[in-house]
Amino acid sequence: MNVLVVGGAGYIGSHVVLDLLTKGHSVTVFDNLSSGQRVNLFPEAHFVEGDIMFGNELDDTLGTGNFDAVIHLAALKAAGDSMVEPERYAEHNTSGTLRLIHAVCRHGVGAFVFSSSAAVYGNPVQLPIDEAHPLEPTNFYGFTKLETERFLKWYSQLRNLRFVSLRYFNAAGYDVEGRVRGLEVNPKNLIPIAMEVATGARGEMTVFGDDYDTPDGTCIRDYIHVNDLAVAHTKALEYMAAGKGDLICNLGTGKGFSVLEVLRATEDAIGEKLNYRIGPRRAGDPANLVAASDLAREKLDWEPHHSDLNTLIETAWSAYRPG
Repeated sequence: MNVLVVGGAGYIGSHVVLDLLTKGHSVTVFDNLSSGQRVNLFPEAHFVEGDIMFGNELDDTLGTGNFDAVIHLAALKAAGDSMVEPERYAEHNTSGTLRLIHAVCRHGVGAFVFSSSAAVYGNPVQLPIDEAHPLEPTNFYGFTKLETERFLKWYSQLRNLRFVSLRYFNAAGYDVEGRVRGLEVNPKNLIPIAMEVATGARGEMTVFGDDYDTPDGTCIRDYIHVNDLAVAHTKALEYMAAGKGDLICNLGTGKGFSVLEVLRATEDAIGEKLNYRIGPRRAGDPANLVAASDLAREKLDWEPHHSDLNTLIETAWSAYRPG
């Protein structure tokens, strides 16, 4: 297949591009490099520096590429920031995504993979969280993801745009073969923050609450290795190419690790203590978020193979380790 990967120079995007190339697909990366990095570009993939906020740049790329499918990974993704900058998130994640969808439809591309989020569910009313869970996002970021899914359902009906929406839980780790080296810019997630503390790039970190109803009092999250995540995107394309219908599914492991478990595993990997302190709870943080991914296993024939805690930490440390 000939695939356009929007946001393909970013952390997740570069791993998706790598998996597509490994499977023999032709890839074009479309990225404005605001958080993506040139070091994450592979010579086997064509690169277009462009922005989804500019329809002419999308038209120029889609009009000449003869693409079979588009994978959309270009979004603002900090849940906390979305609550103080909703205008920016609405413009980029909603308006920008609609510009992309419109351009995709104009140029007759019939398959679309969307990077969604577990943030569409909000506070869990049942665990593990499956796709039938109520959709009540507690932050504006999650709202933008949910609205895009709703738009895609309508465009599927009205413009025959097939889509797969992948609801990520917590992406982590780095390529198991060390082929992706670009580090995240201003990370907001636990493992890269711990890595920055380990390397001295960050002085200390805060554990937000140790009084939750969990075994060690800290929040539990479902971490999915980014290589496993990338494979799901390729399988989503194969699913649509086989003539199957639209799909919305979770990507997780069904197993969670607490904040302190992650930090202790990091300390074991680096051979020294991390500088962290216990702070108050962060507003809106549920105690436990774990996915049920049975639908992805059934429909996409997908299984996570690298998402054990040791591999998550060791591959991240391999990318961050000095020298």
